[in-house]
Formats: sequence, structure tokens, C-alpha cells
Amino acid sequence: MRTLYVTDLDGTLLNSNDQISQYSIETINGLVAKGMQFTYATARSLVSASVVAKGLSTTIPVIAYNGALIINPDTGGVISSLSFTEEEASYVSGVLRENGANPLVYAYVEGVERVSYVAGRENEGIRRYLDVRKGDRRFRPLEDETCLYQGDIFYFTCIADREELQGLYEIFSEDERYRCTLQQELYRPEYFLEIMPKKASKAEAIKSLKEIWHCDRVVSFGDAVNDIPMFEISDECYAVANAVPELKACATGVIASNDEDGVAKWLLQYGRLSCG
Repeated sequence: MRTLYVTDLDGTLLNSNDQISQYSIETINGLVAKGMQFTYATARSLVSASVVAKGLSTTIPVIAYNGALIINPDTGGVISSLSFTEEEASYVSGVLRENGANPLVYAYVEGVERVSYVAGRENEGIRRYLDVRKGDRRFRPLEDETCLYQGDIFYFTCIADREELQGLYEIFSEDERYRCTLQQELYRPEYFLEIMPKKASKAEAIKSLKEIWHCDRVVSFGDAVNDIPMFEISDECYAVANAVPELKACATGVIASNDEDGVAKWLLQYGRLSCG
């Protein structure tokens, strides 16, 4: 039996300092070296995830942007991607414009992954998002909205207070063409509204990766409500102790927290190393 182990990053494998402890890195790398099929699924981009996951051995593709992309972490090559149709992207942009939103727009522009935004309209949450990622070559500040929605768009993010985003969430979460999440940033007051193509989810990406990698079972680890679909398609699923109650309610079990190396300790004790 080949088991695919998939963990979320923020709040799950990453501790409260947004780091993977040396213990977790050494433990997981040792298990991977012995044959464990291990990867991560995150709302982050590969660029952002690679920074916080530096030193972690991932020999199989990783899942980024909440499932919109499956990527080879060594080469950055996209194995699978889900984008909006032109009509879907146009509708989203229209709604955001009508509501005065200032989104981050993720797209492939002339074949290059870019994050576009209108400079000078950033709120505190967006400024922090950009500041902690200084030097990120994906960033594409624009003078106005003329080219904001250019390219093959696969992700929209709005960062603001919950009250500012609630109306948008209600619009897109009730539209069958989209998958929309609204959740608070870890350790921060602002909320993230994320709009994706309907089929973009960690769950769908994991099912694809399971097939590509010829695995028979999936065991997953998470902490937040956006991990619920991933848990629902897993054979076993474990919430870290710091997870939200909604996730714990649908978990196989609750393990030690992200600050206690819960994922690594569980894998060391219960993970299967056999590849065949």
C-alpha cells in the first residue's frame, strides 16, 4: 500500500514563528529518505512556500494556491493548473470594481507568473503582505487598473477587515462557478478573501496527485477551515491541537500542536515507509 502524506503549512507544519523546527525537518527528511511519500498543500505560492519550507525534503510535487497549481518544487515546472475562463475572470473583476476592492491578481502574463496590484491603493494588510515578501519577482505594481486583469488569471486575493469582505464572500460563495474562502490571517487582525476556480481546492489537487503518484491512501494534516475538503477525501486526517473546532470535529484524531512538532512526531510513530 502506497500512502501519500500531505500536510498544510501555516499553523500546521510551521510553528508560531512561521518556521519549521529543526526537529521536524530532520525527522521528516529522514522518513522521506527511507521511502515515505510526503508533500505539502498550501495557500501560498511556491515562491513563498519555498522560503518557509527551506531545508525540507520534498521529492514529489507540491500543491500551491489552495490547489490551483501542482508544481515540481525542484524546477518550478507546473504539472497541473486551473485558471478562470475569460468570462469568469471578467465577472470577478466587475464585482470587485463595483465594490471598490483593491485585489491582488495572480496570473500568468506572457507566460510569467505575476501578482498584479494598483500601487498607492494598498491598505495596511496588503502593505504587510508585500513587505514580508520584498524582492519577490512576481510582484507587478501598476499605475491604474488598465492592465490589472491581464493574462491567464487563476487566483484573486483581497485583504481587509471582515466587514469589508463579507459582502463579497456572500456573492462568490453562492456562485457555483467559484470557490471562495474568507478567513483571518494567522496571528493578525486582517482577513483574506480568496477567489478561485470552482475545481481549485486542496482536495481536488490531492486526488490528482494521488493518481499521478500511484498512491492507494491519503493521510492529511491541517489546522483551518480550508482544510476541511482535504480531510473529507483523506483515508485518515489529523488536526493539530491548535486547529479550529470545525476541523477537529471532522478529523480522525487530534495530534500535538504546531509548536510541539505534532506532524513530525505523528509521522515518526505511525507513518508507513513502504513504497510498495
